[in-house]
Amino acid sequence: MKTRRQAALLELIEHEDVHNQEELRRRLHRRGFEATQATISRDIKELGLLKRAGDGAYQRAGAESADPETVQTALERSTADFLRRVERVQQIVVIRTGVGQAQPLALAIDRAQLPEAVGTIAGDDTILVIARGARGAAALVRRLREYASE
Repeated sequence: MKTRRQAALLELIEHEDVHNQEELRRRLHRRGFEATQATISRDIKELGLLKRAGDGAYQRAGAESADPETVQTALERSTADFLRRVERVQQIVVIRTGVGQAQPLALAIDRAQLPEAVGTIAGDDTILVIARGARGAAALVRRLREYASE
């Protein structure tokens, strides 16, 4: 029963955006699986599920969204939610977030594979983005400010 329930759980998160354990419980119930919140919590841990940076939906660890639209939406949402301040210093962009929010935003930037950005380094509340040049850095700052104001 556990194996079938976990397989159903994985199928659910691969085909639907599920954001919390109560949603998982209800959707599993519709498929004929009775599970408590504690059981679902254990399943999530055993399966190594994580929440996506952009929208908080469950996903398998290491799962990358191949859909460019989903990646873009995740970046826009993460930027709107987490960005506090952004500034450019030559070809480096310094992004300030709330405490604990730098990692998910940096991940969203990396996954979006923006043409302006070579890569990111994230701390707890600060991200350094290395841009392809000063113009790329300026374009990235404009892009992030636009996402943050939407």
